Amino acid sequence: MKKILLLLCAAVVLAGCAGTGEKKPVETAYWPSLPESPKLQFLMSITTEEDIGGSASSGGLKEWLVGGRQAKKMIARPQDIGSSKGRIYILDRTFRKILFIDLAKKTLNQIEDQKEGAIGDPMGLWVSEDDVKYVADTGRKQILVFDKDNQFVRAYGETDQFDRPADVAAYKDKLYVVEFKKSVVQVVDMASGKTIQTIGKPGNEDGDFNRPTHVIVDREGNIYVNDSFNFRIQKFDPSGKYLKQYGYQGDTLGGFARPKGIDVDHDGFVYAVDGAFENAQIFDKNPPTCSYSSAATAPIPAACICPRGCTSITTTWTTSSSTSTQTSRSTIWSMSAICWATTRSTSMASATGSASRCRRSRLSLWPLNPLNREASAAR
Repeated sequence: MKKILLLLCAAVVLAGCAGTGEKKPVETAYWPSLPESPKLQFLMSITTEEDIGGSASSGGLKEWLVGGRQAKKMIARPQDIGSSKGRIYILDRTFRKILFIDLAKKTLNQIEDQKEGAIGDPMGLWVSEDDVKYVADTGRKQILVFDKDNQFVRAYGETDQFDRPADVAAYKDKLYVVEFKKSVVQVVDMASGKTIQTIGKPGNEDGDFNRPTHVIVDREGNIYVNDSFNFRIQKFDPSGKYLKQYGYQGDTLGGFARPKGIDVDHDGFVYAVDGAFENAQIFDKNPPTCSYSSAATAPIPAACICPRGCTSITTTWTTSSSTSTQTSRSTIWSMSAICWATTRSTSMASATGSASRCRRSRLSLWPLNPLNREASAAR
């Protein structure tokens, strides 16, 4: 899996734009909040090396990157994330480097430039279970590969093979490369480096793309693509056949405005972060069948009202009274609570998001939550 952590799950989220100062004790926080049954517990956030127990001395990572300026080792603008046992890797757009956190050593460092392996303008990151890193580099128009010791191995991408590779995923002997401008996914043979298949084409029909940005492959080889300008996540089978989609353009439950990072956990739940709404949404692997009976057009698609766990719900929307809007909204959230009651306690997979008005970002860690074991067992 691209970003599932061992024992921990990491979500790159936006910090509160607060200034530096004396640290306050972290308050215990759970999600969702009461009266719903909690599924996730907030653990910690990471911005600097100090946050993981590292040295508080000045200098280090940022000084190496910009030269001569004393500063803390820190995360500036995370774009993508991956992990292996004991390590978390962060693609930082400000530094244009791959940073990595060693949890055992409590250090924050970077993958050093290495002649042919010098990183130009990284946009996407995939970390395999055996700690091999694949970096989609739009500056070089290539996919760079680094081994478990962070040493450069090779680069994929012959002349004109890639235009603007925005992200990459690896599965068995294939690479899946998202082409942002061409609006396709190229399937590359790892041995030869040749493109052997193209998934999708520009458009807005099922299986088409409009500026895709992220790609994920699950354990069965299914492919998930963030189709950003179509405001949806699309799923394809291992052969590249379109299967389904998640989300739509909108600002209610299940809607997207600027979908960013995505992930899939071991149970098939799809996680997606929205950079505009600054939230993360979780979708069931098998969206339920929902239906309307209404004299007027319902405000959002039925598939988004009960996005997880339910089998079938019929809702009557009314527009005759002055409280119709409030009634509809409360109904939506009631359905959401019903759906969550049937969802097992899972760890949150990581995804990325950003907003230009904030300059400091952090890494938030959520542990595998042991709460609500009865609900997990009963599912």
